[in-house]
Amino acid sequence: MHGVRMPHVRSGRKTHRGGKSPMKRVLIAGIGNVLLGDDGVGPCVVRQLDSTYSFDEGVELEDLGTPALDFIDHIVGLDALIVVDSVDNGQAPGTITLYRKQDLLKTASSVRMDTHSPAIAESLLAADVFFGMPPREVLLVGITAESYAAGCNLSESVRAAIDSAVQHVLSELARLDILHKKKQASASNVWWSAVPHPQPA
Repeated sequence: MHGVRMPHVRSGRKTHRGGKSPMKRVLIAGIGNVLLGDDGVGPCVVRQLDSTYSFDEGVELEDLGTPALDFIDHIVGLDALIVVDSVDNGQAPGTITLYRKQDLLKTASSVRMDTHSPAIAESLLAADVFFGMPPREVLLVGITAESYAAGCNLSESVRAAIDSAVQHVLSELARLDILHKKKQASASNVWWSAVPHPQPA
């Protein structure tokens, strides 16, 4: 199934205007193949965030699909990286586990973004070794998958975790002093699966 979804970039990088303090460059990335059941939860959460909230100018939300080594290009020079993805960590399906940069570097051989992509830790190391500009802050919001069977629908346990995953992302942005605002009218742009809207913070 590798290559079914090409990396999808929602927008180009933004730069701060002269006379203003440099904005924080933050990427919220949904990782996963939406055609493999719960593997699509990362893109699902990011699209819910995008359709429900507006963010500071330096924040980008991207559905990266299964980016493989292209992931490195997206993370070099960031102030903060927030990844949302399914994980296979032995917890109950739908469990949310938060991994910081140090956690990912310690578990480089066991925590992977998905079955097709290189480990997040490998990408972080490459961004450091080859470019000298790894993200300063890293958070993986990992949602334990129940099934990777072919199909566009999430399992009930993973679907039920979407609201909590959204709130974890918003909490991390608040910790980074990044503002968010609920849009007056929001409609889900998750074309592949009907999911409930997250509750506003």
